[in-house]
Amino acid sequence: MYSKFNLLLQTTCALITGILIQTAVAQTQPSNSFVGLKFQAPAEKSNGKKIILIAAEQEYRSEQSMPMLAKILSTRHGFDCTVLFAVNPQGQVDPTMPVYPEKGKENEFQPHNIPGLDQLKEADLVIFFTRLLTLPLEQQKQIVSYIDSGRPIIGLRTANHGFRGRLPYKIDGKQIQFGEQVLGGTFRGHHGNWHRDSTRGDIVATMQDHPILKGVANIWGPSDVYRTFPENGKLPRDCTALVNGQPLIGREQGGESNPKKIPLPVIWIKPWKTSGGKIARVFHSTMGSGKDFENEGFRRCIVNACYWCTQLEDQIPSQSDVSFVDPYAPLASGFNYEKLGVIPKMPAEYRTP
Repeated sequence: MYSKFNLLLQTTCALITGILIQTAVAQTQPSNSFVGLKFQAPAEKSNGKKIILIAAEQEYRSEQSMPMLAKILSTRHGFDCTVLFAVNPQGQVDPTMPVYPEKGKENEFQPHNIPGLDQLKEADLVIFFTRLLTLPLEQQKQIVSYIDSGRPIIGLRTANHGFRGRLPYKIDGKQIQFGEQVLGGTFRGHHGNWHRDSTRGDIVATMQDHPILKGVANIWGPSDVYRTFPENGKLPRDCTALVNGQPLIGREQGGESNPKKIPLPVIWIKPWKTSGGKIARVFHSTMGSGKDFENEGFRRCIVNACYWCTQLEDQIPSQSDVSFVDPYAPLASGFNYEKLGVIPKMPAEYRTP
């Protein structure tokens, strides 16, 4: 009787210990634990390139557009794609998380978290769609390590003000600004009327033969034009504009040009020289809302840019297939989350519409 009781007691203690250990491990998972989405290219289409898409902003529905884009890039073009999201403490993709501490409640402010950034080490290209993030130092360092690696970078819309503070990135002792220096411009205001004007993308005549613009036409989006340099200024010398954005009155394609607003560059390319002297290809578009991606011309431009960034421009089709893999119906841009239907969701819920 004693031996049976002793065996039962030992077994029970072992089970309890195992449960406690598993619970402790779950509670102390590193911030890099992967909770994103992977989209593998079909074997017969694979080009061997890996793209990481980061959806981490609060206004333009990147949580919907980046999985959609990843599906097109993997299924139609052979890129292996991984989508990483900013998540809340419950592990949900949460665009409603504040970017600034509430006055008097600074101690309650929750920093942002992008699990899975360790995968940047394997990426051939990263697409940044970030906005005013406050990230743990470890994650900032992982991002800086990629930016300074010489590998290519795509920045969409708010990526030019993607981080609330300075990243820990210096070259020759001088602080590097991700928007201003790496991408070629930072957000200085809405040139078009915010949520009232739309944008017609006009291809720069001298650049119409650039590989990124192959088969691209009729670019339009309901987002407004950003200003990224001072009035009476221009793009930095190392930037080459591909598309200028003409603000239109109203939010319908084919609308009249706003006579009070001159066109400004909305899509450009540039090099980025790293601390080790490597030269990275950089593509930046200040268009990029979820609704902008409904436009075929804009999608084709972004897909072509992925080929160019990964030095596969000789493989860009004359009319690259940018048809949706699944139905795509993004929510409208904005911060009125309840009215727009924006709620926290688990990453897996963004795999299918």
